Amino acid sequence: MGITDFLISATSFVLFFYWFQYVCLLILSARTSRDYSSEIAAANRLGFPDVQAKLRSAGADLDTLHRRLEKDYAIITDLLRRTPGFFADDRRELAMLKIHYRTMSTWFYLTRRSLREAAAQALEEMTLVIVHLANTIGERTGNGDDTSYIYSTWIQNEGSGCSHSGI
Repeated sequence: MGITDFLISATSFVLFFYWFQYVCLLILSARTSRDYSSEIAAANRLGFPDVQAKLRSAGADLDTLHRRLEKDYAIITDLLRRTPGFFADDRRELAMLKIHYRTMSTWFYLTRRSLREAAAQALEEMTLVIVHLANTIGERTGNGDDTSYIYSTWIQNEGSGCSHSGI
């Protein structure tokens, strides 16, 4: 493989990465007609609203916040899988957001010791993914206030491996 082939491949990879990041941020910036995230968080005992608040304060323990987000992500993806109203078009968007979430989680691990600001930004983007997924659940159920059945479904299966659901 010549130097030209290497440069073309490397440039293509970098451009693809920036395109992917841009598309994910566009998806995350789209607003729903109603914000269901706080209702979904309350009904399912999720901590991401608190994580968002703590990220804005100085001196937050980023490792603890990351663990809380990972727990919330496992719960919210399990809930999403169990929520009726799944559309085929959602698959690409959700797959991209899941990849984005994992990419930001990896970026957090790489930057948490030496680049605190970059690590905090990664956590913020991870939080935005969870908010988006919570809003998706709210839209699917049609009523964010009636999420008690979602929580009861999850709590019955708690510990049944939802954090290892391959997501």
